[in-house]
Amino acid sequence: MKNNVIFTMLVAVVLSALNLPNVAAQGVVVFTKDGAKKVFPHEKVDSIVTYNSEEELEELMGVRTFTVNGVSFTMVKVEGGTFQMGATPEQKGFDYNERPVHSVTLSDYYIGETEVTQELWTAVMGNNPSSFAGNAQRPVEMVSWDNCQTFISKLNALTGENFRLPTEAQWEYAARGGNQSKGYLYSGSNTIDEVAWYRENSYDNGADHPDYGTHAVKTKSPNELGLYDMSGNVLEWCQDWYGSYYSAAVTNPTGATSGSNRVNRGGSWNRNAYYCRVSNRYGDALSTRSGSLGFRLVISKSAPGQIYTVVEQKAVYSGGAAALLQWSER
Repeated sequence: MKNNVIFTMLVAVVLSALNLPNVAAQGVVVFTKDGAKKVFPHEKVDSIVTYNSEEELEELMGVRTFTVNGVSFTMVKVEGGTFQMGATPEQKGFDYNERPVHSVTLSDYYIGETEVTQELWTAVMGNNPSSFAGNAQRPVEMVSWDNCQTFISKLNALTGENFRLPTEAQWEYAARGGNQSKGYLYSGSNTIDEVAWYRENSYDNGADHPDYGTHAVKTKSPNELGLYDMSGNVLEWCQDWYGSYYSAAVTNPTGATSGSNRVNRGGSWNRNAYYCRVSNRYGDALSTRSGSLGFRLVISKSAPGQIYTVVEQKAVYSGGAAALLQWSER
């Protein structure tokens, strides 16, 4: 197991809470992801759960961070749920291919906090095909659906994980904010300039303007899940074949069974606001490469590690390698 200062801090806090009356009187003390301290009254705590690995810590915190050839990237947990996919009322002026609206239920998964950057692509592939190079934090583009599959295969070999492109349903659910959705028109806001690089603030400036083209990821506000650029910057490939929607409710759908085009989503720096809506959808040939087309990653929720559930506060760690990390409130 990797050494992690958070483990030490948390165990120390728990032991202090147990051994010092003036601290114990406060309740159960927990350090959160950002280092803030929270105190929960004893009567509100049903149980204490301890974790014994850094990976379990990350999963609890709702993120997983990976490093490949010195480049780190973050995957954000999306808790499963049921949502209405397609041209819901707030989407305004929707296209025919966004109908009918239908109920979709998804299991938990993780999705990239950002689009795959040029930095990450280069770390995996050893090259950079992008038209808008010069800033490695810009999203990679000029990559076909087939190119993405090659990248993912190499990434999986390097990490031992099972990354892939998101299904179209996973993409839209995450763009809408998952189970924290506020029903926005765009991903994270009803005001597009808050969350997106799109035609009016990028393309329309002209090719000689510094804002022309793609932009570094995470330079606009995130959506409800902390995901960036799901509206605008670059379109994003999905795993699915492009096909029609049907009205029947579905669970973990994977799209059409065959086709000639693959789905891409999200709008881009050279498209207007209408095409950056969370329900808007496209389809392109697998070989299509464009300076406005990139992708982000998905990975299924990992299998849980060993978890120790402790009903009484006096037994808060096991084997000397655990920490107070999770609680349940009445």
